[in-house]
Amino acid sequence: MPDHRVRYATHQCPSFYEEPYVPTTPVVCFDEQSCRLLSEVRDPLPVKPSKAARFDSEYRRRGTAHVLMAFEPLAGWRRVSVSKHRRKREFAEFMRYLAEEAYPQADGVRVVMDNLNTHTKAAFYEFFEVERARRLARKLEFVYTPVHGSWLNMVEIELSVLVRQCLPDMDILGCEVEAWEAERNDSEAYVDWRFTTPEARKKLRRLYPSIDD
Repeated sequence: MPDHRVRYATHQCPSFYEEPYVPTTPVVCFDEQSCRLLSEVRDPLPVKPSKAARFDSEYRRRGTAHVLMAFEPLAGWRRVSVSKHRRKREFAEFMRYLAEEAYPQADGVRVVMDNLNTHTKAAFYEFFEVERARRLARKLEFVYTPVHGSWLNMVEIELSVLVRQCLPDMDILGCEVEAWEAERNDSEAYVDWRFTTPEARKKLRRLYPSIDD
């Protein structure tokens, strides 16, 4: 396997999702999202007969947090990490976790992600020694979603499920994320992905006119 396997996910994402589950070459969707941390200024009014709980429109800002998530749609498994920063260092460490801890026995891991400037294998060489960085680069195959096509990445759906609530401070967020991840994994929650390969070949033609009929 070459050191730097990179390709763009045109109609490939739906094709990946439709493949049978192969533990030795898993397909993992990855994304990151910054979240505002908020807390209530006044205690909400509790639920009463015929009345829903009521919350004051005023809130207190508690800074921001950064959520990194990996989701393996064919296995119904996800991993969530919370950090204070959105840098190459956090990205490189998360990718190291996938290669060495989440999938140590895999021959290779195909990681679907958007083409953010920090999403590069060069980050491995900045924060790890050369041989380790080379092993990571060989094991992880980056599959970038097309511009304006990040919705092809299933992990965006999982992130949406996670961040719909009002997120509190970092300590509480870490506990809530851990509980959420455990519950979703225990129930093997899946995404009902209905965008098929034939549909992708039609709808993505505008972005990639070279897609074969």
